[in-house]
Amino acid sequence: MKQTTNSLLMIRPVAFRMNEQTAVNNYYQKVLDNLSTETVNQKAQEEFDTFVQKLKMIGLNVVVVDDTLSPDTPDSIFPNNWISFHENGDVVLYPMFAENRRLERREDVLDTLEEKGFLINEIMDYTS
Repeated sequence: MKQTTNSLLMIRPVAFRMNEQTAVNNYYQKVLDNLSTETVNQKAQEEFDTFVQKLKMIGLNVVVVDDTLSPDTPDSIFPNNWISFHENGDVVLYPMFAENRRLERREDVLDTLEEKGFLINEIMDYTS
């Protein structure tokens, strides 16, 4: 099976910060004493936009979906934690430990992908 792609789904941050609900068991979740949450989010947006531009410059198809302010999902820029896409068009949804991470699953993300021409064959939902 071929396991490479020329397309990426990326979620643009709008309120990125340390997630209080996942910090209890995620080593990488830390408060940066010298940075406000607004500054953290601004830096995340700048890094995101620069990375998307670089990926497009080398010919990758980048599908950008803007995050939303509500519900509050501070680290929703990592959709690979709740969804996977398979060569045959199958989509798999995965459970998440933290309650606010579960809110990241958005049907409009799948709608956007279909609008961009991606086949969604069957959705396998392992979240219940």
